[in-house]
Amino acid sequence: MSAADTLEPDAPESNDPVLAIAKKDLTEALLYLDGVTVTFDGFRALNALSFTVDPGEMRAIIGPNGAGKTTMMDVITGKTRPDKGDVFFAGGTTDLTKLDETQIATLGIGRKFQKPTVFEMHTVIDNLRLALKGQRGALANIFKRETAAERDKIDEIFETIKLSEHRDRLGGALSHGQKQWLEIGMLLAQDPKLLLVDEPVAGMTDAETAQTAELLREINANGHSVVVVEHDMTFVRDLGVRVMCLHEGSVLAEGTLDQVSANERVIEVYLGR
Repeated sequence: MSAADTLEPDAPESNDPVLAIAKKDLTEALLYLDGVTVTFDGFRALNALSFTVDPGEMRAIIGPNGAGKTTMMDVITGKTRPDKGDVFFAGGTTDLTKLDETQIATLGIGRKFQKPTVFEMHTVIDNLRLALKGQRGALANIFKRETAAERDKIDEIFETIKLSEHRDRLGGALSHGQKQWLEIGMLLAQDPKLLLVDEPVAGMTDAETAQTAELLREINANGHSVVVVEHDMTFVRDLGVRVMCLHEGSVLAEGTLDQVSANERVIEVYLGR
């Protein structure tokens, strides 16, 4: 059964508990993947992957290299089309497989790649100004006056990412960790409903790692759903969220970090002993 079947308006009511659960998951989930399969030249990167993310939820995704984590994010953001399966957003109201990357970003799905990408020759505050929702094109930004609401939004983001004292520094002068936080702030400027964050603490110091966990928890507490892909188990534990382990393109285990870490198959294919 696919998610599309649950959207059929003329379908008769069913007493099948599996169908009832599927309907509930679809209508209540912010993000809904059902049976998503992607194959590249005979290699199955995703294998009937199914999971949901609820509004206001933060989830960590772990797994070995080649488990399908990047392909999963590519599918959600429209970079890769699945061979089959359903990908719905906002309670089943939007079929993401029918939209391109720009349309999906406009819907409220923001993605942060592992390597930070900021405008290094612009100041930190100008990086945020350029990222503000609705701002498009150099000329628009040159001639547009900043509104009070936009100033308040930028100040709010600075408070969240803890870079207020660096607002007039060039983006290129920031440390690696600070660039990561700035890019997260640039995503927040787009007011996303869902953030996909790929290995945000790679290359960070222990202090920066702890601060990043605090930053993501605050973002989540402010109403944004967050999906974090990460290998650093200390960081995942600091997040204190539900964990999902992928292997060979499907969900191997799910639960608290302690539950997932105790799973014999997870130990075998990923964590080791």
